[in-house]
Amino acid sequence: MSTRLTQKGVAMVDSHALQLVMATSKIQDLTSNYLSKALSNKGYSSISPATLSFLSALDCGINFGSEIARNLGVSRQMVAKTVKDLSNKGYLEQREGVGKQKQILFTHQGELLMADARLLLAELDQHLANAIGKEHLGDLVNGFSQLEAVLSTKLINKA
Repeated sequence: MSTRLTQKGVAMVDSHALQLVMATSKIQDLTSNYLSKALSNKGYSSISPATLSFLSALDCGINFGSEIARNLGVSRQMVAKTVKDLSNKGYLEQREGVGKQKQILFTHQGELLMADARLLLAELDQHLANAIGKEHLGDLVNGFSQLEAVLSTKLINKA
């Protein structure tokens, strides 16, 4: 979404919120692409940014398809298809749970994948701290946490 004038000359109001949305989206894309390439280079097969996004929504313990679907805002059928695919690749496993709900857990290979992803992110932390300063990086993280809290409150109260 552009902050410039339209072709018809309609003025667009400048917005820090828009700039934040665009910047954070780009940061997420760059980070996801970096992680997926670095993990593929480490031998993890079929690790795309979408796969990492899905896996990052899971807890380290027991997960259920309905919770994952709710957290990601997708259908349970999409979750089931993705879990089946990631189970075939060796990153997740399903176990019988209570009733019809199957438990979804990381396999050992899946835990190694997530541990390596966290290690790569920690290395990225060092690069960012070297580039902008450790204190400034911490201030940015705190600022974004505060923005998230404000937006969550505003969005909840307006819904």
